[in-house]
Amino acid sequence: MKKNILFQFIILLLILTVSITLISLYNLRTVAVKSSIHNAETISEIVKNGLTSHMVNEKTQELDEFFKIVNNIPNVNDIWLVRNESINEQFNKTNYKTPKDEIDKKVLQTGKRVYDLQEDFTKTTLRVTVPYKSFSHKGITCTNCHNVNKGETLGALTVVLDVSTLKEIGLKSIYIIFSITLISVILLFFFTRKIINPYFTLYKKLKDNINEAKLGKFNSIAVPSGLTEEIKYITKDYNNLIEIFKVTSTDIDKKLQGFVGYKTNNKNPLKESKEIIDNLSNLYQFKKQVEMDNTKEEIYFRISEVFQNKFNLKNFTFFEIDIKKQKMHKIISVGESLYCHENIKNNPELCRASRTKSDVLSIDFHNSCPYFNKEDKFYYCIDVNVTKDYNIIINLVVDTKEELEEIKNKSPFIKRYLDEATPSIEVKLLMDALQESAYTDGLTGLYNRKFLEQNLKTLLPQVKRDEKNLALLMLDMDHFKAVNDEYGHDIGDKVLKELSRILQENVRESDILVRYGGEEFIVLLVGVNSEEDAINIAEKIGTKVRENEIDVYAGTTIQKTVSIGLSMYPQDSSSFDNVIKNADIALYEAKSTGRDKVVRFQKEQVTSVELF
Repeated sequence: MKKNILFQFIILLLILTVSITLISLYNLRTVAVKSSIHNAETISEIVKNGLTSHMVNEKTQELDEFFKIVNNIPNVNDIWLVRNESINEQFNKTNYKTPKDEIDKKVLQTGKRVYDLQEDFTKTTLRVTVPYKSFSHKGITCTNCHNVNKGETLGALTVVLDVSTLKEIGLKSIYIIFSITLISVILLFFFTRKIINPYFTLYKKLKDNINEAKLGKFNSIAVPSGLTEEIKYITKDYNNLIEIFKVTSTDIDKKLQGFVGYKTNNKNPLKESKEIIDNLSNLYQFKKQVEMDNTKEEIYFRISEVFQNKFNLKNFTFFEIDIKKQKMHKIISVGESLYCHENIKNNPELCRASRTKSDVLSIDFHNSCPYFNKEDKFYYCIDVNVTKDYNIIINLVVDTKEELEEIKNKSPFIKRYLDEATPSIEVKLLMDALQESAYTDGLTGLYNRKFLEQNLKTLLPQVKRDEKNLALLMLDMDHFKAVNDEYGHDIGDKVLKELSRILQENVRESDILVRYGGEEFIVLLVGVNSEEDAINIAEKIGTKVRENEIDVYAGTTIQKTVSIGLSMYPQDSSSFDNVIKNADIALYEAKSTGRDKVVRFQKEQVTSVELF
């Protein structure tokens, strides 16, 4: 900027110098022209008076000599006299010229003097042509000798002057004026530069400090000498403002980063603070939304959207681990990730992030986790501890180390979103647990009769719509009362738990297990292919129970058996209450005919039961 201002100032001074020179040149020329005209008029009047004197004294023969004398006057280049035609006709003398050019003719016709200035590079001449009119003054009357009227133009007198000397004088004056002006301008420039230099220095420091402020460096300005007191006060105020801003912005930045737990890559504190405030606002809005979500699945979906839209994550999986039940459940999966799933799905305790309660990531390829089986990918696993026995693992997968580093830098902020969502997830888990406790048996963990009654309302229409079979197995532990009587109720409870374990291990996840009451259990085989398949499953359960040894105390074990009754829906009845009753009848038949067997319901069993 300094160079631009100096350049503009020099141009302005040059324009000023040229303008002053041109104005002076114009004025000098005007004065020179007017002075030359005045001289020409004076000479012409002298010549007119001389001509009149020679004519009055009848010495016209001496006129040529008179013109020669006049021609010898300095700066007079030429002089001549012309007469109008009437005078030439009257006197018929040839020593007076006829009109030489158009200017002579014009003056003879109009009776008005004419000036003509001729200029070239080396010479300047001024021609003045004045009319010679008849007059009457002090006894001298032109009409006495000429046949003319008073005031009529008798002739035209032309005087040509060389005014080059005046031009030279003017040019010398111009050179002097230009030189004086130029020297004055140069002196003015240096003087002005000395005055404004401190302001340029101050401007440069301000510019440099502002650029440094963009990088987070706030520096005060040393006040240069040569400034006005007002500018000094303004500079001091600027320094005070910068110091206040430096302290305040640093403090705000630190506190905001503490709230968010994430440092941006922006080097401008103001923009960084704005970005952090935006992040805080987004966190607040996110928290409000998850608090209004109905299920934990909705919360997971909302977190997934944040991962994709805000953090630009393309490959990730959320899965839950129930530590108490040792169950692993995939919730949401986006892109391609969780390459370790096949290795740990049946043994969730193998998950390093879950076991260590800490983040696990690729370090020099895949040393941290031995179960991640994709050599050309990089992973970052985050453990989210929701409750004592329940946690969530976030598995993030990227293609390059640079992307992994970026996730590491963003991880504190990612965890802030997870931290905001965790309380809401915990609430949903508690609500699910409360609901589950209302529908599950506290001893065995199987569903209870209330759950069966509630779910049959939706299960039966679905079975009818899909045209599926539904097999109902009713089981009863043989001689269970004897276990309680001989070993106590705690061993009786252990026997029931062992039975529930065997049931869970030998049916599908889609099947429904219900503790119907006491030692009585119901197994609903949903979508079983045939009656034969249902019998096979029932016999398999009976075999597993029979083979299972239950430790009672001090190495003593017992083995129990179960009796099973089977009824099919809708083959046996379109009423599910009747199906349950039929299975109960078949169970009674199994018990009454020797126990430890599977009995398929038959219609004739109803009669025998009634008779009994």
